[in-house]
Parts: sequence; C-alpha cells; structure tokens
Amino acid sequence: MRIACWQATCAPGGVPAFLEALESVARRAADGGAALLVTPEMSVGGYPLSAAALAEAREPATGRHSAAVARIARESGVAIVHGWPEAAGPVVHNTAAVTSPTGRLLAYRKSHLYGPQERALFAPGSDGVVQARFGGFTVGLLICYDVEFPEAVRAHALAGTDLLVVPTALMRPWDFVARVVVPARAFENGLFLVYTNWSGDRDGLGFCGLTRVVGPDGAVLAAAGDGEELLFADIDPARVLAARSRTTYLQDRRPELYEPAP
Repeated sequence: MRIACWQATCAPGGVPAFLEALESVARRAADGGAALLVTPEMSVGGYPLSAAALAEAREPATGRHSAAVARIARESGVAIVHGWPEAAGPVVHNTAAVTSPTGRLLAYRKSHLYGPQERALFAPGSDGVVQARFGGFTVGLLICYDVEFPEAVRAHALAGTDLLVVPTALMRPWDFVARVVVPARAFENGLFLVYTNWSGDRDGLGFCGLTRVVGPDGAVLAAAGDGEELLFADIDPARVLAARSRTTYLQDRRPELYEPAP
C-alpha cells in the first residue's frame, strides 16, 4: 500500500481554506497512487488553538466538516486521516478519524493531553486502542504526545496493530521525538509508524516538520524537512512479519515482572 503524508503549513484561513487545500492535496495523493492520506493533528481548524479557531472547527463526530472530508475521500478514492475538536455533550475531545472512500473506519480521542493549555481545552479519551482493517493492515490511531508513552504503542502492538498512524503538532525544540523516539517505537514494537506534522511558524509557535514513515525494523522509509511537503512511502505487511520474527520483543516479554508491587 502507498501512503501519502501532508506536512501542511500552519497558516490563517480557517476551515474553508483547509478543506479547499485538502481537496487539492487528496487529488495529488491519488495521482501519486496513495491509498491513504494522513494530515497533521487538529488539521481542521489548525494551530494555534485559539478560541476562535476552536469555535469554528468544533463539531460532533458526524458534523459538516467531517462530511466534507468524507466527500473528498469518496471523490478522490483515497482514505483520509484528519483531526478536529470533537464536541461530545458538554466536553470537547482532540479527535482524529480515518475516513475511507466508503465511509468512516475509526475515530480516536487523544488520551494523553500535553500541558495545562491542552488539559484546559479538551477532555482526555478513554479508549487506548482503536483499530480497523484497511489495505491489508490493521490500522490504529494515536495523536502526538500519545506516542511518547511506550505503553500506548506497546498496547497497539499486542492488540495486533501493524500500521500505527500518528497525526502530530510537534514544535521546536522537541525535534528529537521525530528523529529518535518515533523510530524507536516502530522498532521495539515491530510495526509501521506514520508520523505527520505541521510546518512553519505562527503566533509564536514553531513547528519542526520532520514528518516520517518508519518501518517495523526502525528504518526511516520517507522523511520530510521543515517545509510544506506531500510525502509518499510504500509499505508491505510482509515486513511486519519479518521484523517480528527477527526481533522477538513481543514474544519475549515477561509482563509478570513489570507490574508494580502491591
């Protein structure tokens, strides 16, 4: 399967500008042979997480912006991962979803919220592992800070995820997360990891780019710089089987030793 990652520039324009750009990028992804297009964290609305941007983008799971993304997926023939502030009753979640050309496959609410601002804006999700089958893979979702917790990625590997998609909004000076942590997570769990970030500077926030697709052996298959880019990578489920048979972390675990003492 071929994957496309849109490392978008964080720019003003709001939801209409994002959807217009997404339509163009999805066509480019389709022309490039991609079956799946991954956008950054909170791609509908974007950063910074201002009150105005959140109010414009906030909607329930079946809102009009998600319907527009579904239309783009259907017309382009490419599954799309997008994120938005999901209104769920009195609370708002930082949510990402995978929408195929035939409809939504799965949605995930970010469970590890970073810093006081994010904790003030969002309620944490309570489902650690969400999965769906697509393109011969068991696809799972995490969001940004989630991937920095080894337990979160290991839970996916143990549940059978072999393609973990992580929309992110990684800022400087935390470049080492993309360069070091992300490949390590892929290697130690024997799965493909797709990490898609923003680029550019806006209102005092500097996004470091460094979008990458990492194989289950820890090899970086495709990597972006710090500017806007549409990145492509080809992935094969046979590589997961090969990596897990060669590096047997999942088989050699001794979980009885890892539980805290009573």
